[in-house]
Amino acid sequence: MYLLPPRSVRCLTVAMSAVLALLSSQGTAQASSRDDHERAHSAVQAGEVMPLEQVLERVARDQPGQVLKIELEREDGLWIYEVKVLRADGQLVKLLLDARTADVLRKRRSH
Repeated sequence: MYLLPPRSVRCLTVAMSAVLALLSSQGTAQASSRDDHERAHSAVQAGEVMPLEQVLERVARDQPGQVLKIELEREDGLWIYEVKVLRADGQLVKLLLDARTADVLRKRRSH
């Protein structure tokens, strides 16, 4: 199992907070980042979104490598995690995950 160093987890948490602050699909462009954070937190509490830590554990198990980027988006009423992973062989993998289950909806590799 590949575990992220604590510093990387903190960076991802900060990055995720920034992403959540930019979510605008559920409110107006003037919605505060606090509202976005609360909306995402409510989605986790309601079981609509898997906690980020669990998603990262599953990604590390199923697609070992370095997580470069993770975003949480709402598309057509479905929460989606978009994850970019750099594998040890240098291949970049982009995953679209159902944010509720972390099931892979789409997987694309770049060379």
